[in-house]
Amino acid sequence: MKEYTIHSFDELHEMIFMDCYDEKTKRYRNNFVYRGMADKNYHLLSKLNRVCGHDLSLETSINRSFLKYGYADVKDVSSFWQMLAMGQHYGLPTRLLDWTYSPLVAAHFATEDIYRYDRDGVIYRISMNAGYKRLPDCLKDELIKSGAQSFTLNMLDAHAKDLETFKSLSDEPFFVFFEPASQTDRMTNQYALFSMTSDPKYSIVDLLSDDKNDELVKIIIPKEVKLEIRDKLDYINISERLIYPGLDGICSWITRRYADLGHR
Repeated sequence: MKEYTIHSFDELHEMIFMDCYDEKTKRYRNNFVYRGMADKNYHLLSKLNRVCGHDLSLETSINRSFLKYGYADVKDVSSFWQMLAMGQHYGLPTRLLDWTYSPLVAAHFATEDIYRYDRDGVIYRISMNAGYKRLPDCLKDELIKSGAQSFTLNMLDAHAKDLETFKSLSDEPFFVFFEPASQTDRMTNQYALFSMTSDPKYSIVDLLSDDKNDELVKIIIPKEVKLEIRDKLDYINISERLIYPGLDGICSWITRRYADLGHR
């Protein structure tokens, strides 16, 4: 994948809006989504793959346990995909991978961890067209019919009710982007969506085609400029107070604000 290294907040800002002007509409538009992480060596792996890489078949037991022990909170959720998104939101090991439409929210995730200021951070940027060629025809037709680039719960439910039927849509592995219902302020404020592979043995990187339009870019944030970017994000209200509404977000923000980061 392509790699870029930025050396200031201004360079990050410039990178964000590069090639985003649409001459046809005379507006700034793009079809990218972003994922920020505190360490550039972290891979695009779901929590399921990180926790259960030794036996991915445990996914079935994980989801069954979540439905059983979390019944009081999920009993009114009619869509399996919404249930899966809720589990992801609360830390369940799922095959979902978090992304955001906002590059600055991704920059927050790359710079929020005060214990990772000794290493370079990263923002991954990917086109939402990535992987389109691998989609089964029924899902391609659904996107075309809806004029969309990502799937809603209703769009997924129309073709697959669970992970087993989702995988059966194609003999070859594929992945989709989907946006669940925004049941919490966090999901709304994080401008969040997910990617999901049809087979957890494959990562999203494994399934990218060689098409030049299916572009995955890695934007490196050197540890030397993390604090500059972090402080400037705070000034434009991209912080834990927005990303994690509630007392836990406020306490995380206060902790970081008063941490001795500038002398490291």
